[in-house]
Amino acid sequence: MAVSSAPRLRKALKGKAPSLSVERELWAAGDEIIVGVDEVGRGSWAGPLSIGAAVLPRDRRVLKVRDSKLLTEAEREALFDRIASWCTVWSVGHVSPQECDELGMSAAQKLAARRAIDGLGVTPDRVLIDGNWDFVGGGRTRRIVKGDATCLSIAAASILAKVTRDRLMRAEAAHFPGFDFELNKGYPCPRHKLALKAYGPTTIHRRTWVFMEHLPWSGIKRTPPAGAQPTLF
Repeated sequence: MAVSSAPRLRKALKGKAPSLSVERELWAAGDEIIVGVDEVGRGSWAGPLSIGAAVLPRDRRVLKVRDSKLLTEAEREALFDRIASWCTVWSVGHVSPQECDELGMSAAQKLAARRAIDGLGVTPDRVLIDGNWDFVGGGRTRRIVKGDATCLSIAAASILAKVTRDRLMRAEAAHFPGFDFELNKGYPCPRHKLALKAYGPTTIHRRTWVFMEHLPWSGIKRTPPAGAQPTLF
């Protein structure tokens, strides 16, 4: 039975639906709890690194789920509540900018993943990860290149993570006028770069990243931790 879906799907997105083929294979092999995970915010200059985790039911579907990067902000928002109510359980784990600085991005991503999976309140039999890098570990993962475009549980996790983080950044925008966080969500863009030069970094900027070295006012000498992001470009 399909749950009511988001408004009309754009023509460009038709035929790009992720499937449950991996999940069905694992269910047939005896795995009961299969978690899709995806991250958002790794390349951002400001705000948290966030990872979504989603466990899907076997007997119900939400239509029009796609990789979050293919959807507009309005489309993601329209799907969010449907996906959240459809999932058996779901969670988003966050790592703060300060933790990103202290730990480095690799360790921060592992911590965000652990927080997301712990937030589910269930023990996964298998975790499906978008991409080549296993940032979950534990011998229970399967890496899927372009998983957010092809695997339904990863696509659902990508939307849950993206919308949750975007909402956090829109809320932060009121505290930091001039940075346009409601628009850029902390990612690099011309207005963000100009605001940094004019006002300096905010309390939600990652201060060990390369972009800080190019702020003429700062004089900051960067000492990145092991695994810190070496460059943004």
